[in-house]
Amino acid sequence: MDSSTLASYIDHTLLKPEASPEQVKKLCQEARQHRFATVCVNPWMTALAARELAGSGVGVAVVVGFPLGATTTISKVMETRDAVANGASELDMVLNVGALKAGDLDYVRSDIAAVVKAGGAAGVKVIFENCLLTDTEIVTACTLCLDAGAAFVKTSTGFSTDGATVEQVKLMRDTVGDACGVKAAGGIRDRDATLAMIAAGANRIGTSAGVAIVTGA
Repeated sequence: MDSSTLASYIDHTLLKPEASPEQVKKLCQEARQHRFATVCVNPWMTALAARELAGSGVGVAVVVGFPLGATTTISKVMETRDAVANGASELDMVLNVGALKAGDLDYVRSDIAAVVKAGGAAGVKVIFENCLLTDTEIVTACTLCLDAGAAFVKTSTGFSTDGATVEQVKLMRDTVGDACGVKAAGGIRDRDATLAMIAAGANRIGTSAGVAIVTGA
């Protein structure tokens, strides 16, 4: 796979709590240069990223309920509306892991559906935090996301005990089929790991190492 094609898979990500506006501007400049799919930023950086990327064709992905997913639905909805108003084109929301593990599937489904509705045309990626889930729970979460209209299912926040694995990406792709996208994120830092995730079924990669991945640095 050539570098330009590989770049089109990547959400160029900066979610560190200490990230500065200057660092986000650099992120956006790199995204313009390499033609990444999106930049992925924290909510307070949404408007800045949207300004920096205006007219570039690079999207702005914004996290919602990040990183735990344990905020209330109305909180996630308000975050979503604010992000869209400030220029977000995609939303990466964290699934309520506690509700899923407790078996409150109606809550999980409605939580996702409310964000999807609030997002309007902005596609919603639902982050599972697979390292905290069993394979059965991952399959259940995929099914709930399909029911709720999510655009992508996503492996990890990168802030928990582990990141993406090839086996889990394959499980997610096998479960959703062609009905939605699969995003692998968390611990993906080189070209070989990126290609392995794509081969397993990921059609979007979340990483802070996008430049290194496409340039081989």
